Amino acid sequence: MIEIERKFLVKSAAYREGNHSKSTMVQGFLNTDPERTVRIRIHGEIGYLTVKGISNESGTTRFEWEDELNLSDARALLKICEPGIIEKTRFEVVIGDHTFEIDEFHGDNEGLTMAEIELESENENFPKPEWLGKEVTGDVRYYNSNLAKQPYKYWKDES
Repeated sequence: MIEIERKFLVKSAAYREGNHSKSTMVQGFLNTDPERTVRIRIHGEIGYLTVKGISNESGTTRFEWEDELNLSDARALLKICEPGIIEKTRFEVVIGDHTFEIDEFHGDNEGLTMAEIELESENENFPKPEWLGKEVTGDVRYYNSNLAKQPYKYWKDES
C-alpha cells in the first residue's frame, strides 16, 4: 500500500508514437486534505475509490489504497465531490520494464501534460525517454487534488 512515484512534465508528443494504450478519465475529490486525500475516479467504464496519505519529504512516497466501484456508484459519488473535476486522457507507454502514464489534461487544466512512473524503490534507475521534461515530483501544484482547486490555466508561473 505504499506508492513510490515520480512525476515529470512532458516536452513533446513523441510518446504517442509506437505502442501505447489510451483511455479517458474523470475524477473528483471527496476530501483534499493532504494527510488523507479521497478520490473518486472513472477510468474507462470502471470506477475507483482511492485514499492517499501525505507524501514524504521528497514527494516520491506515500500511502495509497484503492478499490473498484461499480460505475453507477462512482458517478453518484462524483456528484458530491468538492468543486473542480479533473478530465484527462491517459496514455500508457511501456519502455523496458517500466510503464509511463502520460496524462493530457482537458478543461481548466488544458495545456498540461505530465508523465508518472511507479517504482519499486526511491533510487531505482529507469529509462528517461527524450520526451520526458522537467521533474515535478514533490511540487504540490501538480497533484491532481490541487489541480482540481487551482487549475493550470490560472497559473501565472507555469514552470
